[in-house]
Amino acid sequence: MKKNVTMKDIADRIGVSSVTVSKALNDKDGVSDKLKEKIKRLADEMGYRYNTMAKSMKNGMSYNIGIIMPERFSGGISQSVYFRAYQKITTTLEGYGYYGIMNILSNEDEEALNLPKIYQEKKVDGIIFLGQLTSDYIKVVKEIDMPIVFLDFYDEHDEIDSVITDNFYGAYDITNYLIAEGHQEIGYVGNLYSTSSIQDRFLGYYKSLLEHHIKLNDEFIINDRDEKGKFIEFNLPEQLPTAFVCNCDQVAHELVSKLNDIGYRVPEDFSVVGFDNDIYATITNPQLTTVDVDVDEMVKQAVRLIVRKVQGENKRYGRMSVKGNIIKRNSVKKLGRDE
Repeated sequence: MKKNVTMKDIADRIGVSSVTVSKALNDKDGVSDKLKEKIKRLADEMGYRYNTMAKSMKNGMSYNIGIIMPERFSGGISQSVYFRAYQKITTTLEGYGYYGIMNILSNEDEEALNLPKIYQEKKVDGIIFLGQLTSDYIKVVKEIDMPIVFLDFYDEHDEIDSVITDNFYGAYDITNYLIAEGHQEIGYVGNLYSTSSIQDRFLGYYKSLLEHHIKLNDEFIINDRDEKGKFIEFNLPEQLPTAFVCNCDQVAHELVSKLNDIGYRVPEDFSVVGFDNDIYATITNPQLTTVDVDVDEMVKQAVRLIVRKVQGENKRYGRMSVKGNIIKRNSVKKLGRDE
């Protein structure tokens, strides 16, 4: 029978005392963050099980963290970047001795400004909100009397810590790439009033145009969804740009399909780029050039923040931004001077 892994086993393996391991696993002072992470990672690899029930009875905490995601982001959940994030959140929390509880915030509850039941019933010690909330709902969330962190969005309430990808620079970078490939007429696909991510990606795209003295053509800004996040049919302008910057890979995938349906080919006729580097980037034909979002690092930062807050730290961190990288595939055509 396999014996339970003890703190002494971890201490012997890493070459420190059992007291040091205990401090690290319980996030006590006296151990550096680097060593804490090393010990927690080793504990996880060795299969160490935290006795959360005993700890809970002792200090009245549940050792559960709520992960609240608006219903509009749950469509095609097995394929979405948010499901990837949720999986990573739960495994990262376990390394700190916490468990993640997913709660889908229904459209009705969000509209009625109803707080999640896991909060009302005191089932969690803190909450990570995953995905953009409406402005009215954020005002209600602001009054929650427990630690919260926003993941993948932010708003004007900078007293709520948030972790985002560097949407602005990612879109700026990929638009610069299109211009370097000879494109001067570049469209943007996304509802500018839908999410903070779409807005920041538009602003990055626009900054690139400004720096290259390319005038913004309002007809090249193409709506992809309503303000509640529901996708709508593309209304393409009569005169099309040579390239499109899409606010996410799913939208880029749909745009490529739309262009194919009306007789065009990508990248022969039009170049299309996305954002996220999720499954849509690789199932699209051709595969999409896109901005890879470092979901693992975003989750790592968000979990670290929520655990620190749950454990009593009152420090504010504001907006924490994680840089992405361009992944070049086959959806972009290099234009010659005559084109």
